[in-house]
Amino acid sequence: MLQLITVPNESLYIRSNEVDPDFLLSAEIQHFISQLITTMHSGDGAGIAAPQVGKNIRICIIGKNAIKLDKKTTAQTNQDLILINPVWTKTNIKKWWDTEGCLSIPKTYGKVKRYKHINVRALDISGKKIDFEASNFFARVIQHEIDHLDGVLFIDKAKDIYQVE
Repeated sequence: MLQLITVPNESLYIRSNEVDPDFLLSAEIQHFISQLITTMHSGDGAGIAAPQVGKNIRICIIGKNAIKLDKKTTAQTNQDLILINPVWTKTNIKKWWDTEGCLSIPKTYGKVKRYKHINVRALDISGKKIDFEASNFFARVIQHEIDHLDGVLFIDKAKDIYQVE
């Protein structure tokens, strides 16, 4: 398992570098991705991004439970989704506010406005191009994790921020 970093660690605010597709296939990165998934599950997260463990590369994981909530997606729903160098675009203008939290900002929550429907392009764990649509909570988690890759935290966008013990 990897060590989660939390605010105010500076690496959370740095835009991550793209992953070279050849490097993606290295044993080092494959092992890192496996550890990243374990870290997400141990923290009970809906997703996790590489910067949250101090590695500023464009890799994030979306938990399979977040994916299963989207009945219309073409993404695999029976396993965690690994996104390498992901990019999303809105597919319509609908946005909605909902409460978010983050493994790197413990016990803190706030309302964030995000697009309801997006299209995602990325590489999978083997370097193959993937393209799919995501809606609702699944889309929210993807946007949250890609924000991490851009050095943006949910508290930078949130309103009504509060903490719990």
